[in-house]
Amino acid sequence: MEERPNALLLKFPGTNCDGETARALEVAGFVTEVLPITRVTELALEAAHLVVLSGGFSYGDYVMAGRLAQLETERKLGDSLIRFRDKGGYLLGICNGFQILTKLGFLPRGSLINNTSGRFICHWTGLKREVSGNPFMNGLPESFELPVAHAEGRFIAPEGAAKSYLAKGLVALTYSSDINGSSSAIAGLTDESGRVLGLMPHPERFLWACNHYDPDWQGDGSEWGWGYMMFKSIHDTIAAELAVVSV
Repeated sequence: MEERPNALLLKFPGTNCDGETARALEVAGFVTEVLPITRVTELALEAAHLVVLSGGFSYGDYVMAGRLAQLETERKLGDSLIRFRDKGGYLLGICNGFQILTKLGFLPRGSLINNTSGRFICHWTGLKREVSGNPFMNGLPESFELPVAHAEGRFIAPEGAAKSYLAKGLVALTYSSDINGSSSAIAGLTDESGRVLGLMPHPERFLWACNHYDPDWQGDGSEWGWGYMMFKSIHDTIAAELAVVSV
């Protein structure tokens, strides 16, 4: 029997997108488990192929988005997530999860701060895929749409760094227009290994074509939305690796 990839979703107080993200992963073929950070152990990580930090407002964003979640993750897990990645595991951070992964140092240096508008934004936005061959993005077109919902989604890099991230292939996604003031319109980043992805848009909110705001939207002609394609891409990548190991 073919082994199904396991996805572990880390839940913090205030995380509110873990249920719909778990559903999206399951539709794509994963076996999922949602665990509060207080119950996550290195043994739990060893059983997972993908660790997901979902969207929401961890610890109410009372200090700054993702900061308290960073400190609690470091206190509880130490270097376990680093070892998980280095042993071949994958990490995905969506919205607040992107903020947490950035503060944990898994992604290129920078911060996610208040949008230039000073307001929470919640709407669909155009995106451009800036990388090819990334395990999270195989099957996605060069341009597509996803919903965003954030107040602290403006990615700011050190002076001159954003352009170097683009040149090095570390920028996974950019906005097709300036929605929040991010350096070089960065919407998502990956690390040098390609095993870590953080993005502000919410792929779990565009699982099926019928989730699109335009009832006549056709996409690639299938029943699926672009968010499903992202989850399916990482599922198929991991499934292929497991198939090789089992031979």
